[in-house]
Amino acid sequence: MSYRDIQKHVAELYGLEISDGAITHITDKLLPELKAWQQHPLEALYPFVWLDAIHYKIKHDGHYINKAIYTVLGLTTDGHKELLGLYMSETEGAHHWLSVLTDLHNRGIQDILIACIDGLKGFPEAIASIFPQTEVQLCVVHQIRNSLRYIASKDQKAFMAKPVYRADTKAAAELALDELETKWGEKYPIVLESWRSKWELLSAYFRYPKAIRKPIYTTNAVEAVHRQFRTLTKTKGAFPNENSLLKLLYIGINQVSNKWTMPISNWALTIAQLSIYFKGRLDGIIKI
Repeated sequence: MSYRDIQKHVAELYGLEISDGAITHITDKLLPELKAWQQHPLEALYPFVWLDAIHYKIKHDGHYINKAIYTVLGLTTDGHKELLGLYMSETEGAHHWLSVLTDLHNRGIQDILIACIDGLKGFPEAIASIFPQTEVQLCVVHQIRNSLRYIASKDQKAFMAKPVYRADTKAAAELALDELETKWGEKYPIVLESWRSKWELLSAYFRYPKAIRKPIYTTNAVEAVHRQFRTLTKTKGAFPNENSLLKLLYIGINQVSNKWTMPISNWALTIAQLSIYFKGRLDGIIKI
């Protein structure tokens, strides 16, 4: 609700007038809770972590600027989703993600099996510098979206790379990619070069069974959190300051976290398979 909505609501219910300053003073009580949550200790290992950013306009020195909110979603060893962190920066970049990863490490994370990210340049290297054993999976959906930006609308339906990312094996996917390049490589060389240059990280999920593939081939899990954020912020074109945005997002964090009462589907099978593929790294953490 906007301040005006809150003021109207309180007036109708209680016949009281409440100032903007009073509302700010009351809602600022969320900030210590947010800070405590941002600093709380984390588990030593997370099988999957999804990392993505969302952008908002915030007033600064009399004008509005874009700021990135870095969201980190993890999956615990018992299969439950957990929001690990929320960070703010003026721009999204590998350098800023490095500071996020450093904070996660300082708060207790020693190992991540698979990190799911978008195709931001330098992001995989940032992860490797803090968590050298972590396998990186680039989001295939991000790659398709970015590709379609450079493809004429009349060609997009025919170009869609479903035979590539929905293949049963990496070999079948590579054959489909070859066929895609044969058909479209001359017309859209930049797009095909992008797929080729990122292929090892885009295709990482093919080495696993479908129980592991499904949650990792896209960053959709963390994008679902961002959809919750957008629902809360859709009536706000911009924010007067950082705290006004952070307070609202913290409410969103609590709302979405309360829904995560059950482990993700097929988790018993997934964790059993992970213990084989990542031999030794789950020892002493899970019991099968």
